[in-house]
Amino acid sequence: MLSISQELVDKIVAHARADHPDEACGVIAGKNGVPERFIPMANAERSPTFYAFDSMEQFRVWREMDDRDEEPVVIYHSHTATEAYPSRTDVSYASEPDAHYVLVSTRDENEVEFRSYRILEGVITEEEVRFIP
Repeated sequence: MLSISQELVDKIVAHARADHPDEACGVIAGKNGVPERFIPMANAERSPTFYAFDSMEQFRVWREMDDRDEEPVVIYHSHTATEAYPSRTDVSYASEPDAHYVLVSTRDENEVEFRSYRILEGVITEEEVRFIP
């Protein structure tokens, strides 16, 4: 189960909506599996159907997390025209076995579709999300 503050959820959703019609992406860093620090990142692909972290930005962010003794607790991105479910490409890029992979769909501007998954060795498992006020 992913337990995450409503404040962080709101930041993820706002980033996803701001970058629409392109996919948005980023990380929530934390310690001991607790999501704490919002890190929006640029979608190097600038695409409505695909995202990729810029390699230099990712290197900098991961090094900063190491320096702060943090880990990538949540790795998030948005889908602009489809449901919030990992694509085959998303699964192939899932390289952090302990991370929660959050997807937000921005296909409906009046509805928030926020879902979390564990992706391990190509297997997708949806998990419950507990929103903390």
